[in-house]
Amino acid sequence: MSFIYHTFFFDPLYNTLVILFKILPWADAGVIIIILTILVRLIIFPLSKKAVLTQVRMAAIAPDLAKIKEQYKNNTEEQARRTLALYKEKGVNPFSGIFVIIIQIPIILALYQIFLYFPKVDMSLLYSFVAAPEYTSATFLGFLDLTTKSVTLALLAAVSTFFQFQISTKGQAPPKGNSFGDNLTRSMQTQMKYFFPVIVFFISYNISGVIALYWLTTNLFSIGQEVFVRRKLTKTS
Repeated sequence: MSFIYHTFFFDPLYNTLVILFKILPWADAGVIIIILTILVRLIIFPLSKKAVLTQVRMAAIAPDLAKIKEQYKNNTEEQARRTLALYKEKGVNPFSGIFVIIIQIPIILALYQIFLYFPKVDMSLLYSFVAAPEYTSATFLGFLDLTTKSVTLALLAAVSTFFQFQISTKGQAPPKGNSFGDNLTRSMQTQMKYFFPVIVFFISYNISGVIALYWLTTNLFSIGQEVFVRRKLTKTS
């Protein structure tokens, strides 16, 4: 696991960060992190785009799912079979967005570890073709130290998380039934909408400003992506 983590996450991110400092000597760490985050999001864009399409299609087939639940509420096996058949018919994979979430966990961990020792550059971690920059900074906008806690960035990360969830669930009405599954779904949606931004605030504040900035940039990119994909779907439909 350590080999995979360093080969595919920590080392590439570290070297990309150093390269950006080298080719953009005027930029501070905050600007570099924003650029790096956008690059990461562009790389995983095909996956995240698929997740957005899944959310839109799930909202479209929500009435059909509700009918299946009501029609086969006393036959869970048939309900599951009919639901899977509907997913297959409509080309929907309800789990397509999970990988986008999972892949960001090692990215966040790598950024945190990178900035534990920043702005000092560890030459042993650089690829043979990467040269160390003459100067590196750990600040954002000239005064925010990204290696320490930042209540401002943490708050912005939390607020952007709330709006990102609002946009991503647009058109998805919560289930109206009283079954255990419906109640659980409504509860989870409420927690994601109101409590997850609070969790994001405390996590990003207690770790460091760099994580809060990464989270904020990721959310803003995701909001823009949601709007772009949904408008494109509207034009083609």
